[in-house]
Amino acid sequence: MDQPRAYLDAAGRSPLHPAGRAALLAALDEGWADPGRLHHEGRRARLLIDQARAELAAALGCRTEELHLTANHTNSLRTAVAAVARGRRRVGSTVVVSAVERAALLVAAGAVDPALAPVPVDRAGRVDGPAWAAAVRAPGVVLGALQEANGEVGTRQPVELAHAAASGAGVPLLVDAGASLGHVPVGPHWDLLAADPGDWGGPSGVGVLAVRSRVRATPPGPPDEQPWSPGGVGVPAAVAAAAALTATLGDLTAAAARRRVLLDRVRAAAASVPDVDVVGDPHDSLPHVLTFSCLYVDGEALLSELDRRGFAVGSGSACTSSSLEPSHVLAAMGVLTHGNVRVALPRETTAEQVDAFCAALPEAVASVRRMLGVTGL
Repeated sequence: MDQPRAYLDAAGRSPLHPAGRAALLAALDEGWADPGRLHHEGRRARLLIDQARAELAAALGCRTEELHLTANHTNSLRTAVAAVARGRRRVGSTVVVSAVERAALLVAAGAVDPALAPVPVDRAGRVDGPAWAAAVRAPGVVLGALQEANGEVGTRQPVELAHAAASGAGVPLLVDAGASLGHVPVGPHWDLLAADPGDWGGPSGVGVLAVRSRVRATPPGPPDEQPWSPGGVGVPAAVAAAAALTATLGDLTAAAARRRVLLDRVRAAAASVPDVDVVGDPHDSLPHVLTFSCLYVDGEALLSELDRRGFAVGSGSACTSSSLEPSHVLAAMGVLTHGNVRVALPRETTAEQVDAFCAALPEAVASVRRMLGVTGL
């Protein structure tokens, strides 16, 4: 009998949480109408989306009017950068970011600040604190942006210290919690915060952006009734996102502890394979994300081999994209940028699945190396 497949690539696209699924199905029946209409069906849809926003705001510790729904996480990041740059345009045009922010944020920051010079990170992927503080104190800075944790290698960032430095300089801080919310506690040390429901077991098709009322931010584009997301978002997706987050936060500590134990097994198994380097901080990190780099291995070939054996994993590099460029995150860390595998454990991952992956990994790596003519390691 064939071994059931194991999905170990829950970074950004987790399986739908049961609470989110139930809420989505209910909202498909109850919230299908246009929430901008005044009839009974429209008012019912409006009530559902307002309740979802209030629930999400409570989870983030902000007021409901500070919580905005967008089309997706990329849209949240781009809108946040553009809105603050527009609202604070008299200050200047410099944006301070770390070198390991996700590509969508770096592109958005570069559009505002053509001379963008990301703050460097160490070999664990953690931003240089003194360099960050010096950067936000420079004249003409309109925005600082820092991820709460890196979704590629798991390393958490010193967000509290970064926020203190930015606040001291009068600079708002955008925190990208797209890889962390729903997995680790996310504190109040932010002025803008973007989060991705798809990462915590919500549906695709909706993003979350919180903007403190103290932030001078003007959404880009022509005037619109819903300036942060012109045209609005789907009510069922918003309702499901809120329900999934509430359920996820309800057992956050236990779920994190269980997955960290499983992730440590993967870490040990990867480290035992010859010429394999496990990257990122092994302790102050996300409880479910791990990347390792293999010498003498083509990353795409290794992912395909693991997939053939029944394991869906991600890559720490962009080798499977049309760009064929190595990961800018790994390059900034100064670690191997090819032959990378990223494991991101869904909440439903079992010990049996992890043990099966750990058992299959050494031979999968060896098989790819043999195909490339590398033997005797």
